[in-house]
Amino acid sequence: MAPTTWPLRLVPKGAPRWWQSLLITAAAMLIALAVRDLALGRHGGFGIATTYPALMLIALYAGPRWGWLALGAELALMLVSPPPIRDGLVRNLAILLAISGSFTVLVATALREALMRLAEANQRQASIQAALDRSEARLQLAQEAGGVGLWDWDLVAGEGYWSPTTYRNLGVPRSAEPTFERLLETTHPDDRARVTEIIRRGREDGVFEPFTYRVVWPDGSVRWVLSRGELIMDQAGRPIRAVGVNMDVTDRQAAYEQVRQSEARFRALADSAPVLMWVTRKGGQREFANKAYVEFLGESYDAALSFDWRKRLHPDDLDRILAEQVAGEASRQQFTLEARYRRADGEYRWIRSVSQPRYAPSGEFEGFIGIGFDVTDAKQAEADLKRINELLADRVQAALAERDQAEAALRRAQKLEAVGQLTGGVAHDFNNLLTVIIGALDLIQRHPADAARRDRMLEAALGAARRGERLTNQLLSFARRQALKPQLMCIDDLLAESEPLLRRAVGEAVSLTVEPNAPGAVALIDPSQFEAALMNLAVNARDAVTGGGAIRIETHPCSLDRGQVEEVDAGDYVCVVVHDTGVGMAPEVLGRVFEPFFTTKEVGKGTGLGLSQVYGFARQSGGGVAIESAVGKGSSVRLYLPRSSQAAAGGEEVTLDKDRSEGPHLRVLLVEDDLEVGDLVTAMLEELGHQVIRASEVEAGLQVLREGAAVDLLLTDLVMPGGRSGVDLAQEATRMRPGLPVILSSGYTGEVLGPAERAPWPLLRKPYSAEALARMIDQALERPAQPA
Repeated sequence: MAPTTWPLRLVPKGAPRWWQSLLITAAAMLIALAVRDLALGRHGGFGIATTYPALMLIALYAGPRWGWLALGAELALMLVSPPPIRDGLVRNLAILLAISGSFTVLVATALREALMRLAEANQRQASIQAALDRSEARLQLAQEAGGVGLWDWDLVAGEGYWSPTTYRNLGVPRSAEPTFERLLETTHPDDRARVTEIIRRGREDGVFEPFTYRVVWPDGSVRWVLSRGELIMDQAGRPIRAVGVNMDVTDRQAAYEQVRQSEARFRALADSAPVLMWVTRKGGQREFANKAYVEFLGESYDAALSFDWRKRLHPDDLDRILAEQVAGEASRQQFTLEARYRRADGEYRWIRSVSQPRYAPSGEFEGFIGIGFDVTDAKQAEADLKRINELLADRVQAALAERDQAEAALRRAQKLEAVGQLTGGVAHDFNNLLTVIIGALDLIQRHPADAARRDRMLEAALGAARRGERLTNQLLSFARRQALKPQLMCIDDLLAESEPLLRRAVGEAVSLTVEPNAPGAVALIDPSQFEAALMNLAVNARDAVTGGGAIRIETHPCSLDRGQVEEVDAGDYVCVVVHDTGVGMAPEVLGRVFEPFFTTKEVGKGTGLGLSQVYGFARQSGGGVAIESAVGKGSSVRLYLPRSSQAAAGGEEVTLDKDRSEGPHLRVLLVEDDLEVGDLVTAMLEELGHQVIRASEVEAGLQVLREGAAVDLLLTDLVMPGGRSGVDLAQEATRMRPGLPVILSSGYTGEVLGPAERAPWPLLRKPYSAEALARMIDQALERPAQPA
């Protein structure tokens, strides 16, 4: 029962303020005086009896100080304004009022303090009760939120108590009696015997161990419940009460079952793997190992978890592996080890292990997961393969050397065969030229007095000789012995110059048509390479057509967009096209035509270098090549050369001025080892009005200079006897005579001309005419002096 609160209505909660105490005191005294006047009259007596209730009221409500103040005021009033009685009686009444009033104030003060202590005690008890109520409410909320149900069994009376959460956990309606029989009814049939035995054993042992069991709810669902409790004994040690809790742990049980199944699957998977697997803790202690791991060691499972692997490491690998393992574990990153370990049967096996760090969901490092592969067989295979490779290396090298020798011999034979294909037509041309020259000279010798015939024959012989020069240059170009010198050339002019040689290379059995349609189109190319490319295309076309076939060579200007022709940039080009009506090419052949030494011709019929030369020339010139061909429909090869906006180099012959002999007369040192060439050049120089000093080799020429002969120009052949060249002579001569003009001359081609082309002096190529010699002399005189 809650404590009464009536004292709080008699005594104010806390001390009243001074003005409240003053009002209470004044009101109480006025009421006492009014009661006295009404009862006894104004002078009917002192009315001491009415004063005591007022003093008690003042002392209770206003406090003891105001009670003493009221008593003092009453005594003062009695003495100052005494009633109409004897003085002795007034004194006695005053003494009586002081004594009884004091007793009244003291009693009221004590009563006030007792009432206030009682009020405070009631307030404290109410506060405690409220706290208990709040605590019970919070506990009830916590139980419901946490699914914790309370149960209480009175073992003596056989009565029980279940909290609302207990009813809910068991799936029992709140109206059911909390009995042991009701508990067994809701328990799963398979768990009833176990629950009964646990409860019986708990009553005997005095301890209820935590246990889980299943309950069946009214809807048929099965839930897992965890129960735990304890027994309360009487003084004799007999159990009189059992209290405890139960919780619905269905979700936890399901999670545990999932973890258990997952662990079972992991172990089954790990044990079925043919590799060693293990899991370590943070300190390196293993907490799991698979079947292969245990079998490799030949130990029990528990012994395998704590086994020291250093006992099984090969002595040669021990120090290295220990250092690598310490570094790998310290890095907390994946690391790999490879070493030899002794298996349970005593055999050393190569094991390659890979350790991967593992982390908790919180991100904390927990250890490593490792896997080890037996790589012994792979190691052995690698060693065997290395020995086989070493054994085969020598054989392969020898085979490659034999192949290279065979390919070199084949290339030489093919080159000779390619040149042989051309010599038939070229020999015919040279014979015709020689016929003209020999015949003309013979007629001049027979009729020296016939001036008209002599001039006509000389002109014919000179023309034939110049055609022979051009033919020689074309042959050198075809043989790729000419130095590469790009020049601005008119493509149609070059095609016209090459036409006679092309017709002879093609032969009379094949129709050749030349259609130059790019007048004025100029390209920066090497003319010799261009003629060689045309020759290669014409010969290929000739070999592709049969009797009665046709070849057409044409030119035309064009503009290409980016990507229109493979490997050719956008821009303006001169297109040279060679069409034939031959057998054509299959796609697989067309894809390889530019490969060096690739040919579909019979052995001895082709080198496989023609189209590769055409491709190289086109790319070197900044253009490209495109081929269209189909089996039975012939082929078309398009050569794209970048078009230039500049004018082509002039090619007109400059005739010798009749008055050139009026020019400067030079003293020329001519160094030429060939006597006949020396005589001819001497005659040319004298015809030009110059004086000539002859020498047949380098040392003789230098001796002329050492002797102090006056020399205005040095004209020397490039290749000289005695191991020294014309370049050596020119270098020494310019050191002896600084500023001396020099002209180099040679009829050789290819690598021999390398030093001459790198030298700072002009090169006059043989054969040459008097006009060409005169122009070269003018050029040498106009050139600034070159340092030695």
